[in-house]
Amino acid sequence: MRVFALLYGLICHSLFAVAVGLMMWSLYHGMASGWGRLDGDAAVAGNFLLLVQFPLIHSFLLSQRGRALLARLIPGGCGKELSSTTYVIVACLQLILVFAAWSPSGTVWYRAEGSARLLLTLSFAGAWVLLLRSMYDAGLALQTGALGWTAVFAGRKPVYPVFCPLGLFRYCRQPIYASFALILWTGPVWTPDQLFIASAWTIYALAGPMFKEKRFERFHGESFREYQRQVPYWFPSFRLKR
Repeated sequence: MRVFALLYGLICHSLFAVAVGLMMWSLYHGMASGWGRLDGDAAVAGNFLLLVQFPLIHSFLLSQRGRALLARLIPGGCGKELSSTTYVIVACLQLILVFAAWSPSGTVWYRAEGSARLLLTLSFAGAWVLLLRSMYDAGLALQTGALGWTAVFAGRKPVYPVFCPLGLFRYCRQPIYASFALILWTGPVWTPDQLFIASAWTIYALAGPMFKEKRFERFHGESFREYQRQVPYWFPSFRLKR
């Protein structure tokens, strides 16, 4: 089981690196790349399906039925312990599918040059830094899939992080989603494809966490409701909170 856990972790983190690298490259270049070969209305429909499959499956797997499904995907009695790693693997495969199978329109509206490109590149990089910091504050082992396979490798149950608003979560309840949206809008190349994905996934980044917060309310009760009253949902407040 230790060998299996190690191999499973290697698969997870390899897919994570590929997904992040492909996402960085594609968004930085305005979604002008992709191996999809659809044209016209077929390209619009195909790209739309690629976009919606990510939030729909991603959100379903966070539900009670979705978590139960994740626990059954891996046989051998350790599916539940590996479910957080499986969740990240599925998310990475979804992202790889989006950016690899995208059918680009071939139209470029704007390509920044000179100081404008430098400014947008720095903004794009800064948004990724914010996302990384947000993931760290939320529990990097959970966010990257390491929590599950390292627990199985060590022969123990995974210990999930207890809700405790630290770091960026002191200023904004959803810094991961806010940082993700910022990444979508700060690239130096703009195409119809970029506008399409930025608009669709920003709507998801705004609406999706509402369901997540409903689950947190059930789990944490009044302590989380007090946190909601103190800290804004998406746009940060820089007043220090207790």
